[in-house]
Amino acid sequence: MANSNPARPESSGLQVSPHFLRKREMVNQSARYVLMAAAAVSVLVTIGIVYVLLSEALVFFEEVSVWEFVSGTSWTPMFSVPTFGIWPLLSGTIVVSGIALAVSIPFGLVLSVYLSEYAPDNVRETVKPILELLEGVPTVVYGYFALLLVTPMLQLFLPGLPGFNMLAPGLVMGIMILPYTTSLSEDAMRAVPNSMREGAYALGYSRFHTATRVVIPAAMSGITAAFILAMSRAVGETMVVAIAAGQMPNFTFNPMEGAATITTFIVQVSLGDVSHGSIAYLSIFAAGMVLFLLTLVFNLIGFFLRKRYRQAY
Repeated sequence: MANSNPARPESSGLQVSPHFLRKREMVNQSARYVLMAAAAVSVLVTIGIVYVLLSEALVFFEEVSVWEFVSGTSWTPMFSVPTFGIWPLLSGTIVVSGIALAVSIPFGLVLSVYLSEYAPDNVRETVKPILELLEGVPTVVYGYFALLLVTPMLQLFLPGLPGFNMLAPGLVMGIMILPYTTSLSEDAMRAVPNSMREGAYALGYSRFHTATRVVIPAAMSGITAAFILAMSRAVGETMVVAIAAGQMPNFTFNPMEGAATITTFIVQVSLGDVSHGSIAYLSIFAAGMVLFLLTLVFNLIGFFLRKRYRQAY
């Protein structure tokens, strides 16, 4: 009876050339070093960013007290009598990002459930690439879309809404980050084994109950990662808010009013006539440090949530 297992090179009489073994080991070593260098680059870039922010922010805090920075409600670093309370920029960032997430998370979750559990294959293969095309639209286009179309439409339903407000860019930003929440959440749901769905159907679950009580909890780790990524993207957005929300720092949580975000202020100062090394120039590094810490907090929350709800199949 013939042996069904393929013969090993040793048993078949084949000899591996020592030159081939040395060459293979050289390729493995080279690939290892290249991959290590690629990983080290990302770490070094992060360290460089933190170093620049810290070094410049520390110079800023030599002139401005930390208490004034974290508790003040007026931000006018370029006035003759400057004030450096970060809350006007922070409130604008929180409001616009909150509106964007309020749009993106529920709609993204609904779309991901539909694409994963309900849509036929041809519909999924058509809708998902079209949805992901939204990622390629320049943010400047989204900004003028919010200013010239969404804001006038909102003014029809909300009389008295000013031309610059946080509601319109927040809604448009929610559309802009929709591919992040939808695509990544759908990928996480598709990774759930079909055996779990079949078990739910065997217990009498409908497709809706299977999606909400089995698939979504099982894919919670990936869904959380998608939401955190979308949140970080919303917090760091610049052009949409700069064009449609105005560039005047305003300590308010009212979305009907205009305001500036942290990124808007950084762009405003970077493109202006502020002298290098002045206190107004250094303020962008202090504001950037706040934005960095805010994004870091979101990423840490996402890390712990992914660790808490991680499922291995």
